[in-house]
Amino acid sequence: MDFGFLAGVCDKFSGADLTELCQRACKSAIRDSIMAQEEFKRMNAGKEDVDMEEMVDPVPYITRKHFEEAYGNARCSVSQADLFKFDEFRKKMDPSYAAASSSSKADDDGFHIKWPEYQESQFNNAADDDDLYS
Repeated sequence: MDFGFLAGVCDKFSGADLTELCQRACKSAIRDSIMAQEEFKRMNAGKEDVDMEEMVDPVPYITRKHFEEAYGNARCSVSQADLFKFDEFRKKMDPSYAAASSSSKADDDGFHIKWPEYQESQFNNAADDDDLYS
């Protein structure tokens, strides 16, 4: 499973939406495994020397098929209008975000953060070296 591709397909999904998608894919794999075990039991019914311990796990991995099935039932829980409202609220409450989103050029994703320059001197404060417990 190419998670980079999955992230691109699910770009508007929240963390909870992605969690649900992965849980659905997992449940799909479990259902496939249970069905394969039932089929193995049915095929070997009446054979006395067959041990279920000998059965190789038919679904050892969650595959693309399971994610495709899960994606068929997936939904984005946050609407585009809500995302816009959250963005406007953040611009109003966070001046650095507002400045970054209005003054910077857009990347391929449509957003670019202008990070402050690294200054080593900000980490060399002599007062920070005092022992707090003496």
